[in-house]
Formats: sequence, C-alpha cells, structure tokens
Amino acid sequence: MKTFEAVVDEAEHHLINAHLYYGHGMSSAYDEAVYAAVHCLGLHIEDEIDWDAGYSVSAYAKLNELIRKRCETHQPMAYLTHEAYLHGFKFYVDERVIVPRSFIGELILEEFSPWIDVDKVTDVLELCTGSGCLAIMAAEVFQLAHVDAIDIDEDALAVAGINVAQYELQERISLIQSDLYHAVPADKKYDIVFTNPPYVNSDSMSKLPKEYLAEPHISLAGGADGMDLVRTIVAQAAQHLKPHGILVVEIGNEFKYAEAAFKKLPLTWLETSGAENAVFLLTAKDLLKYA
Repeated sequence: MKTFEAVVDEAEHHLINAHLYYGHGMSSAYDEAVYAAVHCLGLHIEDEIDWDAGYSVSAYAKLNELIRKRCETHQPMAYLTHEAYLHGFKFYVDERVIVPRSFIGELILEEFSPWIDVDKVTDVLELCTGSGCLAIMAAEVFQLAHVDAIDIDEDALAVAGINVAQYELQERISLIQSDLYHAVPADKKYDIVFTNPPYVNSDSMSKLPKEYLAEPHISLAGGADGMDLVRTIVAQAAQHLKPHGILVVEIGNEFKYAEAAFKKLPLTWLETSGAENAVFLLTAKDLLKYA
C-alpha cells in the first residue's frame, strides 16, 4: 500500500506532464495533487494529513481516475469534484457557474472595514452572484442583514440555491433572476452593493486557456474593454444605495480600462492578498456626483 505522500507525488507528476493551467483556487500541480488526494479519501481540506499513512486501494483508484480526467479534459478540478473552497467556506459547483475565486471574499471577512459599521448593515445586494458564494459569506458576516443575490442566468441561480440551502440561509438570502438592477424595487436601498461581474476584455478572452474556456462565457466576457456591465453597475448604483452606502466592484486585471472608463470618479482601490488594484470602491456620495 502506498503512503499518502507517495500518491501525492505521483499525482503531481501526472499533472505537471499534462501542461495544465492553475487559476481556480489552487496555484500549482502540487496544490491540486494534495487536494485531489484529500478529496478521494473523503477528508475535509482543512483536516490534518498523515503523510506516512497508507493510502487505501479504493481511494487510490478514485484518485487515478480523477487525475486522468483532469489531464485529459483540462476542466477545472472543481468541476470534476463538484466542490470549491473559498476562505474556508465549501461550495457546490458545476459547469453552470464559474469556480469561486473572488478577491471580494476576503474583503467581506474584513467587514469592508473601515468603510462600513458591521452592526448597522441591514441590507446587502450582490450583482452577478453565480454560485452564491459571496452572498453566503456576506450573510454569515453581516448577521443583521438580508442579502439580495442577483443573476441573469437561471442555471447559475439553481447552483446558488443548492449552496444557500446547504448553509440553511434561505430566510436571509433572496435569489433573484434579473438583468442587473432591473428587478430591484426603485425604493429599495442598500448599505452595501458588491459585484464580481464579467470583466474580461475581448483580447484576453481570445487568449484564455482551456480551463477558463470550460467556464460559462456569460460569466467572463465583459466586452471590448471589459467594462460593458461595469459601466451600467456604476451608473445606476446611486439610486440603490443608502446615504452612507458603498459600491464594491472587482475588475481583476482590467485596472487600466477601469481607470479610463471612470476617470472622473475617485476610485478607491482596495488592497487584497492577491492584488492592489483588482477591486475598487465608491461611496454613495461619489456616485451621486457621477449620476
């Protein structure tokens, strides 16, 4: 019987030789090999690993099949295991949604400090919710708030519904099918509006590796400069924010395009562990001037 360490080394070797791309929550062949080995044993990703322990024959067979599929299909590992982790939260995922990996997750865990008083937040809106992962994290952090989570895609909302039910948050999260703000009542105001919308520019879309092409096109493509939906989100946000509310938008690698699109606005760039200019914030006061 091989040890846990031996099967991880073997899996990593196969992943490296397949020339895969890593960007869906794990950054290397080694990370994916460890995760796959843990998953096939039925363990949680945060469980302590005994590297010298024997790896069961049945789990080894599952691991070999999982690694084979990853190498042959180039699908993100999360689609093959139907689970993804984000800052310790576990979510169900499949090909109907992009794999959770937003920078906004850590900002939620930091309570959007110092911009927001967590004890005064009662209404939160997420646009382009996808799997519902960020809406769930927001509901867990802002315990006094109700979260409206919007997506245009009915299939994505079906996945979000699975996750909301798993966290038993059906009473505190409303999943709404809508083209951005269209279904939001005109008189509804929020303390926080946040979004990780489609923002990949056309040139970058044409160069995406197979792993990203496996994800829904609608969840990634943001037009020529990546700002098609972002412009609408920013332009209409003021009417949906309370006087001291904030808008938080993730734009990934599109910093220069965001700066060009909103050059008249005082964008505040929020530093995260992965980037210094991937998420911007605007206050309700800023947006009222823009509107």
